[in-house]
Amino acid sequence: MGDRTTIFCPGARHHMERFMEICLLFLLSKEDSHGYTLADKLTSFGFAKEELNIGSLYRVLRKMEKDSYVTSKWLEGNQGPKKRVYQITEKGEGILKQWIQILKNRKMRIEKLINSYDSIKKIKK
Repeated sequence: MGDRTTIFCPGARHHMERFMEICLLFLLSKEDSHGYTLADKLTSFGFAKEELNIGSLYRVLRKMEKDSYVTSKWLEGNQGPKKRVYQITEKGEGILKQWIQILKNRKMRIEKLINSYDSIKKIKK
């Protein structure tokens, strides 16, 4: 994985975008937001700011809107241009709940594998 630790495998862009979608649904379940704020908050889930492609973020948001997971509207700001603000839908809340359960199940399986691996490595030492 190179010189620095990353939570994503090289060449696994589709996996990163799926994980981004789940993270965005979670963030929007907490509060409505616009794209650049969401991009800033994605760093707390392991997305490096310098590696985060804002075009990919908006592509994921548009896909989520097409799938009816989110809605958006333009809001006038006090200063500067209008901003598109995204809001999670009831369908999006349901999808988020499903994904969280899937991730919990995967986490359990991964932990079993890691624990099994660690126990074998201790025996071989």
